[in-house]
Amino acid sequence: MMLQLLFTYFLLVCYLMMAYYFFNVWLEFFLEDEEMNSTQRRISSIALVIGSVFWILVVPFAYLELLKFHRKHKEIINLLIHTSTRINFEDEST
Repeated sequence: MMLQLLFTYFLLVCYLMMAYYFFNVWLEFFLEDEEMNSTQRRISSIALVIGSVFWILVVPFAYLELLKFHRKHKEIINLLIHTSTRINFEDEST
């Protein structure tokens, strides 16, 4: 019984630590966006809190969206990566 309680507390602490981490990361992106008006900021603040609390659901879906975006624009992304790599390589050789 004691081991189960300890394990539950451990999981709770891990969950809260991850929620805090995601909140901080997403808050940085939120604060960097200077083009939002006050209504958009209010709605985004609510979404930030909800997303941080329910990160265990939000993160996998966001990752799936990222994969879908990458698959859709794969040729352009690869072109940009190769162009960037070639430019960096040319800068290092000079």
